[in-house]
Amino acid sequence: MNIITLPLGPLETNCYLVCEDGVCAVIDPGASAQKIFAGMQAAGCRPAAILLTHAHFDHTGALRALHEALPAVPIYVHPADTDETRNMSHGNLIYTDTYEEGDTVRAGALEFTVLETPGHTPGSVTLRCGGALFTGDTLFAGSCGRTDFDGGSAEQMRASLRRLGQLPGDLSVYPGHGESSTLSYERRQNLYLREAMHP
Repeated sequence: MNIITLPLGPLETNCYLVCEDGVCAVIDPGASAQKIFAGMQAAGCRPAAILLTHAHFDHTGALRALHEALPAVPIYVHPADTDETRNMSHGNLIYTDTYEEGDTVRAGALEFTVLETPGHTPGSVTLRCGGALFTGDTLFAGSCGRTDFDGGSAEQMRASLRRLGQLPGDLSVYPGHGESSTLSYERRQNLYLREAMHP
């Protein structure tokens, strides 16, 4: 599995191309469809699925262009983030499918499992693929996502952080913004995660 990180847009949202055997999943295409296509071409992979950790505008900005170019590629989002009146997508959200807790999505040989991790938004999810966690704006390296937006919840964020912190093993963490990390490092060094795990 090859993971390509593309920081896109003014907020440098991490778009991930998760590639295996010439097929990839695109996670959080926040802006610059042209750069996403260039990344796929450089990696020699074709997209089989587009996965959203949540529906905020900085994670969905390239959806329309991708969908127009790739109408057969499914786009997944949690149903709790589909309300246009409160999801802060700025009209960017396009989706063909929804997923919820425990669902799996296949992209070629890759399999992603959905973990519901609300707090930043009602429909925030973490996507697990092998030893990698794509945490969106729930868990960052050294921090966590904001909860003061419409639909945010500090209580849900604490529960979601606790859940991630209690996952067994040392998983790699690929957040929606900033550098990647590992779960073992965040358990030791991330004050928000530590407080959630040991209230």
